[in-house]
Amino acid sequence: MKEAKRILIIEDDQEISKLLNLILTKAGFTLVAAYSGTEGLLQLQNNTYDLILLDLMLPGMSGEELLREVRKESDIPIIVISARVDIDDKVEILKMGADDYITKPFNQKEVVARVEVQLRKSSARPSQSEERVWRALKINPEKRSVSLEGRELRLTIAEFDILSLFVSHPERAFSKREIYERVWKGTYYGDDNTISVHVSNLRKKIADITSEEYIKTIWGVGFMLV
Repeated sequence: MKEAKRILIIEDDQEISKLLNLILTKAGFTLVAAYSGTEGLLQLQNNTYDLILLDLMLPGMSGEELLREVRKESDIPIIVISARVDIDDKVEILKMGADDYITKPFNQKEVVARVEVQLRKSSARPSQSEERVWRALKINPEKRSVSLEGRELRLTIAEFDILSLFVSHPERAFSKREIYERVWKGTYYGDDNTISVHVSNLRKKIADITSEEYIKTIWGVGFMLV
């Protein structure tokens, strides 16, 4: 029997935590609850999890602080669930390294779907192990490592998968919908800016190494590797 995926819920509202626990347990996952940022960090230091559901307004260490700490050491999928609806807040959280963002109050089916998408994406095996090269960019799918001009490019899971898709099809324009459905292998939920933020993060990390342009916006279509 396949072992259930372990999910850590870091949420200080006990009712919301219980609700998330209930709907995800019914979906076949194993849930562990933490009620503060420091408790969540302690859980991560002492146990292994497949995904984190993270609130932002937490006692002690905030969700943003915890997100930064986790991203220093791990690429574990992180879905933020927050009452903040401002688009700038969402963009900033995704730039920090969150893989997805769900707004409270949430739809229960959507939570399960987004969790399944992130777990499926993180456990997917590369379609090929051979190193791929585009200009000064090198991607090793097996090691999930990237270098640019001989320097390591540290990427999140989502950033790596998007760049890997681009490198597999250079000079081909991909729409946001196509990127989402190919990388996340789930239903595209529309204009939530998730793709744009991940691509923006990729551009920034590339720009930290070189002034050469690698990702171009094709207006009215999407993005492509050049």
